[in-house]
Amino acid sequence: MSSSSDFQQDRHSFSGSPQKWTDFELPGDTLYYRFTSDMSNTEWGYKFTVTAGHLGRFQTGFEILKQMLSEERVIPHLPLAKIWEWQVGVACRQTGHQRLKAIHLLLKIVQRSSQGDCDLTLLKPLWQLFTHMENNSCHDTAKPGILLPLHRALAELFFVTENRVTELGSLQEYLLALSTEDHLHRCTAQ
Repeated sequence: MSSSSDFQQDRHSFSGSPQKWTDFELPGDTLYYRFTSDMSNTEWGYKFTVTAGHLGRFQTGFEILKQMLSEERVIPHLPLAKIWEWQVGVACRQTGHQRLKAIHLLLKIVQRSSQGDCDLTLLKPLWQLFTHMENNSCHDTAKPGILLPLHRALAELFFVTENRVTELGSLQEYLLALSTEDHLHRCTAQ
């Protein structure tokens, strides 16, 4: 199944038992599908349901939260600590464009929060992802100087966050909270 007739965009392929099927969303107003049998079985095939006319849960939530975080008069009424905790979890679980959107919202929250609104140490899994990407980009000589969108988004998030904790006077505690024990041992050995 795809959103394009050449099956190159938003492609989803399924084969085997019905348990391997998962729900998915396609953008646009047209669905293209192709069914091919290898004649290895005598079952009837597949049955699927298409539902149109609504945004997905993630996209809807993203748009609402983005709008709320853009309204200065709304921010004091938001439970930013809870939203922050939830959004960090979303950024850790999602992939692709959804992860980028989640990081975009984290950036907005950091920029608009006051002291104590956000537990910045929750960023540790994203910091580990970022440092892994940093280490790999140093070794990739095929594309020097080119950062992937996720790498750029994480770099901006951690740059802004570091500036924010510096303003609040808690940079040392923040950096210690993000560091792993292994990293601290390596730094001590050096």
